[in-house]
Amino acid sequence: MSALADDDLAWPSDAVEVGRVLDAWGIKGWIKVLPYSADPQALFTSRRWFLQPPDVLRPGAPPVPRLLRITAAREHGDAIVAQARELPDRRAAEALKGARIFVSRASFPTADEGEYYWVDLIGLAVVNRQGETLGRVADLMDTGAHSILRVVDDTTDPPTERLIPFVAAYIDQVEMAAGRILVDWGLDY
Repeated sequence: MSALADDDLAWPSDAVEVGRVLDAWGIKGWIKVLPYSADPQALFTSRRWFLQPPDVLRPGAPPVPRLLRITAAREHGDAIVAQARELPDRRAAEALKGARIFVSRASFPTADEGEYYWVDLIGLAVVNRQGETLGRVADLMDTGAHSILRVVDDTTDPPTERLIPFVAAYIDQVEMAAGRILVDWGLDY
């Protein structure tokens, strides 16, 4: 195995957490991963996964690599199984249980027109048709049927939280360049 260049180990400035290692899978160093997205394309398109070690390190376990160079990945039920050059056997894979997986945002597949990655919506201002700012997107939730924006206005005391369905009936326009989402939603909803 060749040594990695410092550039390869540099943590991407646009790193996004996309999953967590559940456990080892099989005996040849594969890992089982819980993706944070129902459509985990970022894990399939990126061949460089950056790791943050698990909160609890197992005594005697091999060190956790900072970077995994993925050689194979595929869906396995609700999870993903993957193989990396840095994981020669089951023992090395077991050491990663609980590790958090990050990939560069630049390696995400391009979203289709009218589709957005959650990470791109977080932090955008939410403004209604009357020009009133409702707050900023703090998070999103998935209900199965659709996503919901969790909008927080921290200019009020206590901060106001609104849950706005991310559907065409309420979302007029997402203006990424302007850093805002225009909605049909009142201040008193």
